[in-house]
Amino acid sequence: MTKETSAGRSDEQSNTTSSTRSKWPVGRIIAVLVVLSMATIVGLGVYWSRQPETFDISQIQIEGMDIKEALKTPGVATVSSAINVAETLLEKPGGYISNDITPPGILIDNMPNWEYGALTELRDSVRSLRNDFSRSQTQSIENNQLKLADSDFNFDSNSYMLPSTESQYRDGINALKEYRAALIAGTDQTARFYTRADNLRAYLMVVEKRLGSYAQRLSASVNDAELTAAFTEGGAQILEATAWTEVDDIFYEARGYTWALLHMIQAISVDFESVLKGKNATVSVEQIMRDLRGAAMRKWSPMVLNGHGYGLLANHSLVMASYISRANAAVIDLRMLLENG
Repeated sequence: MTKETSAGRSDEQSNTTSSTRSKWPVGRIIAVLVVLSMATIVGLGVYWSRQPETFDISQIQIEGMDIKEALKTPGVATVSSAINVAETLLEKPGGYISNDITPPGILIDNMPNWEYGALTELRDSVRSLRNDFSRSQTQSIENNQLKLADSDFNFDSNSYMLPSTESQYRDGINALKEYRAALIAGTDQTARFYTRADNLRAYLMVVEKRLGSYAQRLSASVNDAELTAAFTEGGAQILEATAWTEVDDIFYEARGYTWALLHMIQAISVDFESVLKGKNATVSVEQIMRDLRGAAMRKWSPMVLNGHGYGLLANHSLVMASYISRANAAVIDLRMLLENG
């Protein structure tokens, strides 16, 4: 009887031990998978949040054409720059993130704001192509491809499906490519690009309003009315101090806008070269590009710092506001030269 009892207890203990051993590996595997998944999401989030590199207009590829020959046609540089900005929004690491509904895209905060800033400049450029650069006068017929592109890029930037934002922007890119092809071919009477000072001046008026708004919103990160006024035009309305939760949102939106604007100004310097030289305005254009490069340079800090004065921490928003304000001043000088120079 004693032997049977002891044997029974031994069997129960061995069963318990084997059961415990069989459960532990499963728990550990699940824990490891969870940790790996979180590390992957964080890693992808950091990688996808990196600002795309700038591109050189002379390195853009046009199917079936040599870019140097194509750039001799007025408007090709400007349209190609807009196309490349749009393609970068869709094809950068992670693709277009603003409308993501799954991790890691839905968890990323900075890149959607950057995308919106770049998209704002893209919309302004395409609208100017439609209303100004491609029109000889107010009674002229607008180009149908530019009308479609303008509509496509003004589609909801957060639509996930039916239709998705990406599909609409792809349609806009294709419409711009058709317009560019028509420009080069020269057979479509509505596909024109007029390198006139008044057309460029109309676009710059939009740009200076955007830059002025960003400079004021960035400088409002510090609750100092005098400092905010120093970064903006005299008489401008002074905003309330930006909430600390929104400081990085405005910073990255401004970064996206200046990144896209840099490429557009570079393209304009190619298409309007003769006009700018005739108005002695090349120095102003170079100043704009220099300050935009400063605004778009890589930020090494993992977060947007919001220090004050000469404290231990920098204030990235004020640094950005400084670059943007100088660029805006150069834009205003350029517009005045085009008008009176």
